[in-house]
Amino acid sequence: MKILEGPFEGWPPPERRRAATIGVYDGVHRGHRHVIGRLGERAERDGMDLTVVTFRTHPATLLAPDRVPPQLTTLAQRLEQFASLGVEWVALLDFDERLRRLSPEAFVGDVLVDALGVGLVSVGEDFRFGYRQQGDVALLTELGRRDGFAVDPVRLVGESEPFGATQIRAALAAGDIESVNHALGRPFQVRGTVVRGDGRGRSIGFPTANLRLAPHQALPKRGVYAVRAGVGGADWAAVANIGVRPTFDGGGTEIVEVHLLDRDVDLYDQELQVDFIFRIRSERKFAGVDELVEQIAQDAEVAAEVLE
Repeated sequence: MKILEGPFEGWPPPERRRAATIGVYDGVHRGHRHVIGRLGERAERDGMDLTVVTFRTHPATLLAPDRVPPQLTTLAQRLEQFASLGVEWVALLDFDERLRRLSPEAFVGDVLVDALGVGLVSVGEDFRFGYRQQGDVALLTELGRRDGFAVDPVRLVGESEPFGATQIRAALAAGDIESVNHALGRPFQVRGTVVRGDGRGRSIGFPTANLRLAPHQALPKRGVYAVRAGVGGADWAAVANIGVRPTFDGGGTEIVEVHLLDRDVDLYDQELQVDFIFRIRSERKFAGVDELVEQIAQDAEVAAEVLE
């Protein structure tokens, strides 16, 4: 998979026409996968390059920095998911003030036609684009007729409701990992660099890896989860805690800590991938360390049974 980045005027001219879809694609969930899969079939049939046009950061980072939604995937995770779906090109746009102010007509002419050479554009039926989201599918179709590309609006897919990042975030905030993983089509994954904590877990016999996460990372509801964790292809059974450690007066700072089952590995400064499989219980405050240790041992047993 090849990536186009930097000012779009400097992108190399395409060797053949591109079949493109456009969006943030946070989560690359089953709805997104449906759009990309359908587009890929048409791209292969018509001899075009399957292309995703996306953004380095969420547009809200510029438009409403105090209301950036929690992100289900980092940019690296999105790119990995695109590659797994057979995407050949990713056009990575920086959502800056200049791009924000492009009219729908200018976005189509400058980016889709001149920079990318699209022959087909596939988007969800609710797609909006251009300055202040003035463009819709009807306008995109009209501009496509003018500029010589086809438009394929895709009906949103789902079950009781269409799959969507907003709904997935809500399920995640409720701790409903089963629904989250179902909508994603894979386990929800968090990645973070392992940093040094206060060593309290090791002192009570349950050493934990404390994660430093990317900004705006979405997290499941506070509690204890059965997870699979790994570094560099390793895959270990583990239990994760998300919360403020109320037994030790955590002070309100939410942390993610992971305890590997039946192994002790030096993970400092490495990126740990954590796949959430099952919610074991909610966070709660214990009467003392002995009660906490007993509960952690029970959590580890539950996690081992679930993950087996």
